Amino acid sequence: MPTKAALAHIPGPPALPLIGHTLTIVKDSYGTQQDYIRRYGPVYKTNMLGVWRVNLCGADAMELVLLDRKELFSSEGGWDALKRIYPGGLLLQDFDHHRANRRIMQAAFRASAIRDYRLRMTGAMADLLESWPNGEPFCFYKAVKDLTLRLGGAVFMGLPLDGPLARQVNRAIQDEIRASLAVIRHPIPLTPMWRGVRGRHFLRETFRKLIPERRAQGGDDFFSQMCLARDEDGRGWDEDQILDQFNLLIMAAHDTTATALTVMIEALASHPDWQDRLADEVAGLGDGPLDEDALAKMTQTNNVFREALRLVPPVPFIPRQATRDFHWRGFDIPAGTSLALNPGVTMLSPEHFTSPTTFDPDRFTPERAEDQSHKFAWTPFGGGAHKCIGMHFSTLQVKLFVATLLRKRRVQLAAAAPEWQRMPIPKPKGGLPILLSPA
Repeated sequence: MPTKAALAHIPGPPALPLIGHTLTIVKDSYGTQQDYIRRYGPVYKTNMLGVWRVNLCGADAMELVLLDRKELFSSEGGWDALKRIYPGGLLLQDFDHHRANRRIMQAAFRASAIRDYRLRMTGAMADLLESWPNGEPFCFYKAVKDLTLRLGGAVFMGLPLDGPLARQVNRAIQDEIRASLAVIRHPIPLTPMWRGVRGRHFLRETFRKLIPERRAQGGDDFFSQMCLARDEDGRGWDEDQILDQFNLLIMAAHDTTATALTVMIEALASHPDWQDRLADEVAGLGDGPLDEDALAKMTQTNNVFREALRLVPPVPFIPRQATRDFHWRGFDIPAGTSLALNPGVTMLSPEHFTSPTTFDPDRFTPERAEDQSHKFAWTPFGGGAHKCIGMHFSTLQVKLFVATLLRKRRVQLAAAAPEWQRMPIPKPKGGLPILLSPA
């Protein structure tokens, strides 16, 4: 990894000993980056936890790095901090190795499988939302994280919504997530990393025992589909590969969906006119099943979802590592350099979006199509070879949630609209207290 001296020609702010710019960035990641872009331009260096990183800012930089036509940028090297908890997952693979495993993973996301997931999820989501109280304030963020975890048990793992195993699995997933964000990267007893390593071992051994049964009998949950998945040449995964891929998948699906739904609910509660518009859209579907045809008609809901992801993307920064020397915007950047892309800040740029901090889902209508100003102006799901494989499933899940909720309930804030903590995973400060009332 290049030293500070090797990056001396890259501009950047003065850094404190040891901690560098860590505290400044964690306190206000977007504001800090916007300030650094104004002062130093779209290429500058920062130091996070002792690691020097070159920031490549803007849509053109994301196009260069995410499309990666010359295989210059390693996702595995960029996400190095996840290796202890999520080794072997798609996110931590590159180039031919990644392409081969992504082709197998695609089998678990084929259209017929998505239909089965929707059917499994529809009833489970309705049951879970029925347990939410009317007229009593509760923390939406906590409730929706619990909901997505329990849905994950049903849809991703084929487990019942309740029961001791489901609770143990959900607790292990949460321990893994906390470990992936921990400052202490070694499993010292009683630290988050120690609990995360134990959680990973529990999940692997629990699901290893299920693989023979799922391979023999199949099933309409993700885990069963991954046990059976084959690419077009008939290649599949061995047990360890299944466990590694599945472990990362359930983490990614849980946290990103919970963040997106929290942003949407805050927006609908803060903008009653938009809540009415979506309620009317849902009412227009009638009382029939929420099938593919019904969900396809939820165009305004889709625009609200896209706007929520623009304002608070679940992954606001994307790391990579340079595999070879390269040149960009007048700077020579050496092999081994840690890099950071900035989709979160780019999606708040007036270069691409009018009044970029304003909640305005109509910016995604065909008449305005602001997201089309650049192919990487709107990138909450990343892009290129590593573009989120669950993007369409996530959209389906969000539409099902909104339709199920607004068929029976209306939402309002129980406190002032919260500020958002942007890093390491976006969440509302205070948890977003809300009130539900009958429709």
